[in-house]
Amino acid sequence: MSADIAVVHSRVRTEEKALFEALERRNLPYTAVDTRRLHGFADAAPVNWRVGLNRELSLSRAVYAARTLEAYGLHMVNSACATEVCGDKWRTTLALVRAGVPTPRSALALTPTAALQVLDELDYPAVFKPLTGSWGRRVSRINDREAAVAVLEHIEALPAPGDHLVYVQELIRTPGRDIRVVVVDGTPLGAVHRTSREWRTNVARGAEVRPCPLTEELARLATAAAGAVGADLAGVDLVETEDGRLLVLEVNAGLEFTGFQRAMGGAVNVADRIVDVLERRAGS
Repeated sequence: MSADIAVVHSRVRTEEKALFEALERRNLPYTAVDTRRLHGFADAAPVNWRVGLNRELSLSRAVYAARTLEAYGLHMVNSACATEVCGDKWRTTLALVRAGVPTPRSALALTPTAALQVLDELDYPAVFKPLTGSWGRRVSRINDREAAVAVLEHIEALPAPGDHLVYVQELIRTPGRDIRVVVVDGTPLGAVHRTSREWRTNVARGAEVRPCPLTEELARLATAAAGAVGADLAGVDLVETEDGRLLVLEVNAGLEFTGFQRAMGGAVNVADRIVDVLERRAGS
């Protein structure tokens, strides 16, 4: 029996192990494709796989692996386009705004000098974020102009020209938590609260994860956000404002679901739901 499914990865984390186990439990042949050994020729014949699951951590490798395999006829989950949009915070924001999804007020400054002008209009406190990156790295809370100047001097000294672009976002005062909703193929699987002792609530930074009621509004916004960026698999991050509104912060295409799964217990099996998508796409 041919392996119709390619699982594209480099590191094998808890999530990948769960996905491999789910595929094997259902006797679905698959090939684990290590991107560190993946190469392709522009004039190559189509491969035997029909669908690919993109689990590559590196954004550049994830995008180019997806583009290469899509050129060979695979349906990639997530697609190269969705991966690229989700990997760029400004492009994500533009997609959300175009789709009418509520999000914090954000701006892109093309130079550190322009970032100060943005802050004059946006006001303090605010947040500086790199355009690409995850796990809360290089995200800075800016409380006043003095802090802004100090951080922008550091940004201006970074060697890569792309690092001089500054994504600026208003700081939303929250109840000390945010919300992650996992959306698979247009269906929200559940929601969790992420609470931290610091203002960043990334699980990779030690945030605690607890179940959160999946309200109709949460489900609607998360589904709309995933659709806005074209993601089949999405971790949608939202915040609650002091007056009770929900705003979408970002959409993660490289869905990490260990913390979510632990909080949800047996209520849902994320790996199985992802494999459902792969099986449907491979058979279509």
